[in-house]
Amino acid sequence: MKETGQHDPNYVSAAELRHQGRAVRPKDAATLIIVRSDGREPRVLLGQRSAQHKFMPNKFVFPGGKVDAADSRIRPPHDLHPQVLNRLTQGCSAAKARALALAAIRETFEETGLIVGEPDTPTLRTRSAAWSEFLRYDINPRLDVLHYVARAITPPYRNRRFDARFFMVDAQHIQGDVHERPQGSGELLDLHWITLDKARYMQQLPHITRAVLTQVQQRLEQDCGPETPGPFVYTRYGKRRVEQV
Repeated sequence: MKETGQHDPNYVSAAELRHQGRAVRPKDAATLIIVRSDGREPRVLLGQRSAQHKFMPNKFVFPGGKVDAADSRIRPPHDLHPQVLNRLTQGCSAAKARALALAAIRETFEETGLIVGEPDTPTLRTRSAAWSEFLRYDINPRLDVLHYVARAITPPYRNRRFDARFFMVDAQHIQGDVHERPQGSGELLDLHWITLDKARYMQQLPHITRAVLTQVQQRLEQDCGPETPGPFVYTRYGKRRVEQV
């Protein structure tokens, strides 16, 4: 549900502000969990963040990043599944919901070289440098195959904060091959496919990533559809809260 005032997950009480100082406002971000089911066990793609990152250095994460202004100007041929759009718009506008999904696809391409899209529709045009690089392969981003798994807001008083939505897609919808960016590029390093069980025991795995892996496994085992709610994790008054969205 949409929340305002003291019911807003981003709300910080006056007492907290006096004690801690003003919290950094979270930036919209999106993450994509790519699931491969062509082996004995499902596998997901994880990569390691550079040691130079100020936010979660050296951690293993799914590809993703901040929403860019250009993400709201792309109009793919196929829209988000109606149930996914409905769940996303409980916390934002429809335009932002689409921008979040597109950010997950764009950032995944930039960090891994993988394209979530379809080659059989007329290629979109854009002035965005990032999207021009994506579209030069004559493949349009595809939103209708994305599932909305979870949402998480970084706790207050961190030096970087993000309001991140986690999407999931089956690897059958990706084009291209995984490639790694050079050291120092700011992109993910040590990209590899790993089973869900092994991933959960990795060192340098953030708590939220481990929690989302559990959600992914539950969805795969229960064959959940796009209408299935997922967790929304945030902090209020110093306590971790979880709702369903």
